[in-house]
Amino acid sequence: MTEVNERNIDENTIFVGSKPPMSYVLAVVTQFSTSGSDEVVIKARGQAISRAVDTAEIVRNRFVKDAKIQDIIIGTESMTNEENRTSNVSSIEIHLTTKKLE
Repeated sequence: MTEVNERNIDENTIFVGSKPPMSYVLAVVTQFSTSGSDEVVIKARGQAISRAVDTAEIVRNRFVKDAKIQDIIIGTESMTNEENRTSNVSSIEIHLTTKKLE
């Protein structure tokens, strides 16, 4: 992967946390419209996964009607807390695109 592609992926990634879903919907819609990008990645871990799914569905059904889900990647990430305990946390990446899928 080239340096330009890596930077482009970082710019087109929305990290979902504890804010309301509409905050992330606004970020995704802004990414599609103002930056001219045709792909946005929504990433979340743990309890924020349901908020990421809500965000993707709101974007697809209400705001960017031609957006399609290109890919969904699920996984597990190991995290270490302040007490040096390691725990596994589920993660998700939802790739939305406005490109014509083949």
